[in-house]
Amino acid sequence: MTDDSQRNFRSVYYEKVGFRGVEEKKSLEILLKDDRLDIEKLCTFSQRFPLPSLYRALVWKVLLGILPPHHESHARVMAYRKEQYSDVLHALDVIRFVSDATPQVEVFLYMHRLESGKLPRSPSFPLPKAFEQYLNLEDSRLLSHLKACSAVSRLPYDLWFKRCFAGCLPEPSLQRVWDKVVSGSCKILVFVAVEILLTFKIKVMALNSAEKITKFLENIPQDSSDAIVSKAIDLWHKHCGTPVHSA
Repeated sequence: MTDDSQRNFRSVYYEKVGFRGVEEKKSLEILLKDDRLDIEKLCTFSQRFPLPSLYRALVWKVLLGILPPHHESHARVMAYRKEQYSDVLHALDVIRFVSDATPQVEVFLYMHRLESGKLPRSPSFPLPKAFEQYLNLEDSRLLSHLKACSAVSRLPYDLWFKRCFAGCLPEPSLQRVWDKVVSGSCKILVFVAVEILLTFKIKVMALNSAEKITKFLENIPQDSSDAIVSKAIDLWHKHCGTPVHSA
């Protein structure tokens, strides 16, 4: 039996007995043992599988460029990053963009904008057009209802595409979405938004005003979040393909 067939056999076995993530975790641990971390392979892994919580913070920091690929530099660079964080936060406080009352999510957004030179406003996101396109493919009748209610332009796009569902989804579900975003696939946000509409189609179709629809979508029930994310990932793979490991 070849190495690949052995791995496939073990994966099927682990999934049947309820340990689906065992092989994936082992693969990630092997990647993380390299003296110089392979960014491309970490990106591909993050797009194909949910990251184990034990390694999520490290992988995110490396993929976002907060930490360099070389292990020996991590402690020194992290100390520098903490100083950088304090300096940026102080600058925002001085120019009165944030205060003690500013929600943490907004503080982080302003810090990113300041670092990237995009204060006071970042460019508008092109994702709403993609959202409308894929919703039309999945359920044109639902999109027609939104248009009839003049709700398409009033959907909570900031919550979905600027805050990346922070404040909308509970943390465990949010982490699975951000695994894909951090590894470079922002389009997953579109499919989460589409799946939210599909999941709550009956409720949304029963609402007859843009205000009511938007208010509901800003405060969706939390108990369906994990299923929404799983289905959104399936939709993402359906329309965009499944990432494969590079050789």
